Amino acid sequence: MKKSTLLLALSLAAFQATEAQKKIPNPTKYGKTITAEELKTHLYIVAGAEMEGRMTGSDGEKKAAAYLVSQFKSYGLQPGNNGSYFQPYHVYSDSVAKVGLSVNGVNLDNEINGNLTGYTVAFKSADLIYLGEGDAEKVKDINVRGRIVLITPKAEAPAANGQRRMPAYLRVAEDAKAKGAIAVLVATEEFKKENVQVSRVSGNAYKRMYTANSFQISNKAAAAILGTSDFASAKLGVVAARTDLNQTIENKAVVTNNVLAILEGSDKKDEYVFVTAHYDHDGKVGDVIWYGADDDGSGTVTLLELAQAFAQAKAEGKGPRRSIVFMAVSGEERGLLGSAYYGANPVYPLEKTTIDLNIDMIGRRDPDYKGDSTNYIYVVGDDKISSESRGISEANNKKYTKLELDYKFNDPKDPMQIYYRSDHYNFAKYGVPIIFYFSGLHPDYHRPTDTPDKIDYVQMAKRAQLIFYTAWEVANRNEMLKRDTPLDPSTNRR
Repeated sequence: MKKSTLLLALSLAAFQATEAQKKIPNPTKYGKTITAEELKTHLYIVAGAEMEGRMTGSDGEKKAAAYLVSQFKSYGLQPGNNGSYFQPYHVYSDSVAKVGLSVNGVNLDNEINGNLTGYTVAFKSADLIYLGEGDAEKVKDINVRGRIVLITPKAEAPAANGQRRMPAYLRVAEDAKAKGAIAVLVATEEFKKENVQVSRVSGNAYKRMYTANSFQISNKAAAAILGTSDFASAKLGVVAARTDLNQTIENKAVVTNNVLAILEGSDKKDEYVFVTAHYDHDGKVGDVIWYGADDDGSGTVTLLELAQAFAQAKAEGKGPRRSIVFMAVSGEERGLLGSAYYGANPVYPLEKTTIDLNIDMIGRRDPDYKGDSTNYIYVVGDDKISSESRGISEANNKKYTKLELDYKFNDPKDPMQIYYRSDHYNFAKYGVPIIFYFSGLHPDYHRPTDTPDKIDYVQMAKRAQLIFYTAWEVANRNEMLKRDTPLDPSTNRR
């Protein structure tokens, strides 16, 4: 009897321990520390004029990184990269040193702008092909290989909702490049000579695949090439004009940084929850600043609020079981550069990273949203790698925030392909479960008018709380998330 009693007591103790382990502390107190007022205070700094649009590698971006580090330190978070808050990597800053155009010996340098997505080139007496307004059907049989292409498109009305729409002439331009054109000249009535040489930042300026340069030119230059300003009557095909075109691009290596801070977990501290947002944007041209308040100042300051909430919980003895890494990513606007660098050079094992919760643009309302535009969030990727992610997300939303969870952009057939367009993808492609939070595009997307005064701070705080509650559960549950969603054999993608 004594032995049986002992075994029963041990079994009961083990059961009670297991049940205690399963019980996740109530996070409501800490979720409520995420407020519209604090988000607003942070955002007016991060998306303020002093940060100069946070172009990757710029002084403004460095100021933003310093601000993030100061906040992480104030919360008591530790450096996330072997004693440093920074994970440095190189990008390349390109600038147009010179661009020139002459037609039949007439200098038209003031009628062409350089192209920072192009290359150093020098074409003398090149053959030129006129493709009119860029009607694909009319020009499909014209041979453009080894020639400069000229297009004189009519202006198209912009999309009202801020979504990027590729004009018809750009499709023709891209097709011409694919068919071997050496350069594309696009004449516009809105031409304005750019005297400020704007820099472009890229991952590796010296190993890019060659593609044809596209240049904006004035209607005056187009008229000189065609011998007439009546573009509609000009004959399509080869133009009898001796055309010289040159551009010199200068490249310079620049150091930028991902910013990492870690809140160490308890019994599962060697497993990790990542929360990410990119803090870079599009910089400034002259005195015009691209503030990037929503894209992605909103995600960046949400990162800070989540870090503060978790830090307070730990200070009060309710810290997470898993370690939480808060990573502010640079280089996203230049091609997901910072997250790609992290994915290839992880500080923490990717196989021990249970999830990445990525936040990119959660501060505005999508003018095309069909439901309650005051109470929603787009959720992307929550079912792509782990079958458990969506259930956790939806359960926490039902319990705490009661937002409309919209999966529009999660559809693999969605033309915008959002799943591949933010930093979570550089976790997902290594098999790490992800959830991406996004509130949609708007007319100020990638414009200088994306400013802090246009943010819906109340709704943004509610969205941030959903992310917090989801992170809380994932950080405290017994097991890491399953990775059980198979690859799509047709695309080799999850």
